[in-house]
Amino acid sequence: MDKQQLAKQIKQWASELGFQACGISKPDLSQHEAKLQQWLDAGYHGEMQYMAEHGMLRARPAELHPGTLSVISVRLDYLPKQAGFATNLADPTQAYISRYALGRDYHKLLRNRLKQLGQKIAGLIGDYNGRPFVDSAPILERPLAQQAGIGWTGKHSLILAEGAGSWFFLGELLVNLELPPDEPHQGDCGSCMACITSCPTGAIVEPYVVDARRCISYLTIELKGAIPAEFRPLIGNRIYGCDDCQLVCPVNRTAPLSEEADFQRRPQWQDQSLLALFQWDESTFLKHTEGSAIRRIGHQRWQRNVAVALGNAPYQPEITTVLTQQLAHASPLLAEHIEWALLQQKQKSWQQANLLPRATARLVRIIQKGLPRDA
Repeated sequence: MDKQQLAKQIKQWASELGFQACGISKPDLSQHEAKLQQWLDAGYHGEMQYMAEHGMLRARPAELHPGTLSVISVRLDYLPKQAGFATNLADPTQAYISRYALGRDYHKLLRNRLKQLGQKIAGLIGDYNGRPFVDSAPILERPLAQQAGIGWTGKHSLILAEGAGSWFFLGELLVNLELPPDEPHQGDCGSCMACITSCPTGAIVEPYVVDARRCISYLTIELKGAIPAEFRPLIGNRIYGCDDCQLVCPVNRTAPLSEEADFQRRPQWQDQSLLALFQWDESTFLKHTEGSAIRRIGHQRWQRNVAVALGNAPYQPEITTVLTQQLAHASPLLAEHIEWALLQQKQKSWQQANLLPRATARLVRIIQKGLPRDA
């Protein structure tokens, strides 16, 4: 089998394994090293020290896995059925969880399929050496995906694919095979600035550049300490991640729904009130987040996030009661956020304001108009 036939066979296997797209690129990301260093020098990685520790290794796949001659990139769609974006965002008493985290943790599922792809290649090629990656190691997966023709980089820094939007996971298989590379994707967002203007915290500081320190996904997932007070009111009811930049993106209007059972919303995330989630003890939290990406933040940060959302919720006497009860035995980190939430509730009890924040109301209208199927 020649190289062209082998590449074609690999893509066929990828399709049979459930991947929606597969492309091949060379392991050369040298053109991205300067931008990566500028991003790190600006401190945009925040507390994610692993970003700085690995340095330029992220842009050098052949050093990450010696012997690498080609990178096989794959796409796996995850948009769940009945996403309920607008319904969820419009009710500030309910928790909003980024849609990628509603089902099973994708890391194991995607890695296992990449391993299977590698096994198929090994069964055909005697001298095979490959290693799968699913954003668990220092590698610039998005530039690799663009080089492999899977999609183009949007101004929110995510990869966008025609007809699929950005609701998908990426994975890579670094191999010691010299395969014919695909043509890099040449698409772009044109003059569209929807993601930049709609980001609640202004995290997209310029096209293609995200300051993680301002991003709600970073603040609710990666940040281990206190959420800066300036961002707390802007988080709304988002307790794990944020999808806003994807929700307003015109390319996502035609995104397909995932057929993967593991990516559908789990029962425990159906209509969960913030009050109910805040009252989970640690054992309940661990039980309900088993096999979920959400478990990685731990119970304390879970309560921290929910406390902020409760502070942003309309005034309810029950919220004040529950927060006060938890405050009595809260850690210093959690206590800070409970006290902030209590102050917000107290102010709202005076105003009796039960309206959605203007930015959230605008986002709900955009979803209802642009994504009626998934609203």
